[in-house]
Amino acid sequence: MASRCWRWWGLSAWPRTRLPPAGSTPTFGGSDEVRDPANAKALRNKRRRMQVKVKLGKFQLLLDIQEKTPQICVVGSGPAGFYTAQHLLKHPQAHVDIYEKQPVPFGLVRFGVAPDHPEVKNVINTFTQTAHSGRCAFWGNVEVGRDVTVPELREAYHAVVLSYGAEDHRALEIPGEELPGVFSAWAFVGWYNGLPENQELEPDLSCDTAVILGQGNVALDVARILLTPPEHLERTDITKAALGVLRQSRVKTVWLVGRRGPLQVAFTIKELREMIQLPGARPILDPADFLGLQDKIKEVPRPRKRLTELLFRTATEKPGPEEAVRQASASRAWGLRFFRSPQQVLPSPDGRRAAGVRLAVTRLEGVDEATRAVPTGDIEDLPCGLVLSSIGYKSRPVDPSVPFDSKLGVIPNVEGRVMDVPGLYCSGWVKRGPTGVIATTMTDSFLTGQMLLQDLKAGLLPSGPRPGYAAIQALLSSRGVQPVSFSDWEKLDAEEVARGQGTGKPREKLVDPQEMLRLLGH
Repeated sequence: MASRCWRWWGLSAWPRTRLPPAGSTPTFGGSDEVRDPANAKALRNKRRRMQVKVKLGKFQLLLDIQEKTPQICVVGSGPAGFYTAQHLLKHPQAHVDIYEKQPVPFGLVRFGVAPDHPEVKNVINTFTQTAHSGRCAFWGNVEVGRDVTVPELREAYHAVVLSYGAEDHRALEIPGEELPGVFSAWAFVGWYNGLPENQELEPDLSCDTAVILGQGNVALDVARILLTPPEHLERTDITKAALGVLRQSRVKTVWLVGRRGPLQVAFTIKELREMIQLPGARPILDPADFLGLQDKIKEVPRPRKRLTELLFRTATEKPGPEEAVRQASASRAWGLRFFRSPQQVLPSPDGRRAAGVRLAVTRLEGVDEATRAVPTGDIEDLPCGLVLSSIGYKSRPVDPSVPFDSKLGVIPNVEGRVMDVPGLYCSGWVKRGPTGVIATTMTDSFLTGQMLLQDLKAGLLPSGPRPGYAAIQALLSSRGVQPVSFSDWEKLDAEEVARGQGTGKPREKLVDPQEMLRLLGH
């Protein structure tokens, strides 16, 4: 690991916590300092260090560098970032720095996984073990593309991996989309999960009916949170503000609208079962949507078959006595509207907010993967006071120097190697698009890490020492950026857990980055 001290030509600069005595020369300090001369291994490592001049942007630095240490950085601290880092650390000497624009780590595990799915968040324990490695460092509150550029990272590291996910929702591109009362499901999830940029969302839940456009797992998550009795959410890590709004909610019915039919839904059987068994809510499915499906079900792969059979039974079979009583007493309901495509968000009479969605009735053409929905010419209006769009997500370009396919919303790559940019890699959603679950991302990220290590072994990455974080730290300091370390995060984590204990919650999430930095003394 590079030393945390450097010399700018014409000006000496040292970490504020450790000033050198007058007239002294730079020494290798901090946790990396060799303090025991009897430690032969440490002495051998020290001999492998060398001082090199590094030009990074307008700075020229003189750095103590570990000669044979591959310096690698990962941009993004969600599942893709941490799984990539985990694989890269299989190299016995590699040092990995993880940069994250939020002050806190874990990306979608913290901000995307539903609060009533705590078991999914257990993967944080694995990521924490990775962060505790002596050859891995987390640097939050650093936005790549704003605080530091990709070319600057590429100058400082032997390789750079972009794993920053998909932060944008796909627009509906229909009239009325801009009306108050229309939100992306992505923003709504961020709101109840404590994503700082979504805390001003203020959804109005005073209406009777909500419409979710989309039939994937995120759509079902949102529907479930809207309809779950608030007392069932009190023991989760949902934010205090969101829980307060949900307690006042008047939403009784949620419709999930899809362009195609039951065989094409994008959610999985686990999420469907949760909806069917949701306390205080009953399903509304039209048996007519399932006519002729029994023969087709036999031909589909087993996971799809089990999912469609559950839908079919729920729509067509009479519930048992106990379930019938439960459904009869339910005060809320959810339903799937198939073969409908949104055409317009309808305004209220005064034009000041959303009051419904105009839907084109569709039919299916083609077979298997080529099946597509085409309009029949019929139109339906579905009244509602809240519209949530959940039709997909896409990544953003992070830096002008990085190739980007704006149509697909991904970085063009071959097995994680960014096309035409040696030493630059990608993993996760920015690599393959926003599909799959955490396990899918793990496999994908391990593959990118494997490709990078193969290139390193084959001598395809820059030779010679690279300064890594020591150089980037100088740039960030000059720009007034204060990175948050993993030990800093653990202080914030302890604060969240302490705040949650009073109300029986696992934690009360901090949602204001400025408050986080104040708590850390930044």
